[in-house]
Amino acid sequence: MKKDAAGHRSPGLTHLPTEKRSGSAYAMTFVVMLGVWCLLSGKFDLFHLTLGVLSCGSVSYFSADLLFTGPITKRTFRTAYRFLEYLPWHLYQILRSAVHVLYLSFHPRMLELIDPQVIRFRSRLRGDLAQVIFANSITLTPGTITIYVDLHRNFTVHAIDRFSAEDLPGEMERRIARVYGER
Repeated sequence: MKKDAAGHRSPGLTHLPTEKRSGSAYAMTFVVMLGVWCLLSGKFDLFHLTLGVLSCGSVSYFSADLLFTGPITKRTFRTAYRFLEYLPWHLYQILRSAVHVLYLSFHPRMLELIDPQVIRFRSRLRGDLAQVIFANSITLTPGTITIYVDLHRNFTVHAIDRFSAEDLPGEMERRIARVYGER
């Protein structure tokens, strides 16, 4: 076990990475962030572009290892492409669930139709990023909220009714597994 600054034994310090991050991770993080920034800001004058470059540069410096955990390889680009393929399907699921929640909200028998439940399941996803994407995808889908995910891949999810809960983990987990090559 490693010792912290006060000399106490701390099992939590044993997993901290000590290797140096690659320059390609910084560059790719910067490019991705600047692209998203330009897409969302829509302002391309010198002042705003300078602010965007400075912001994306500083955030890339501190968080490059969060977006790209290893060296940039062909697999990285393949994963990014598969993720872009996943997004339209997930946007469709969000729209479909939003319509369902809207139906529940305006139905005259709303109190009879809403049947809140907490479901638990074990995910087959092994990667940390895949589990985070899965948990966030569940939460972004109206009618469901990820309450808890533990280190053993056990998910706890709140659903507004049976219809919202019956698809979990299901197709969403399969698609995310495909994105990260975890078939």
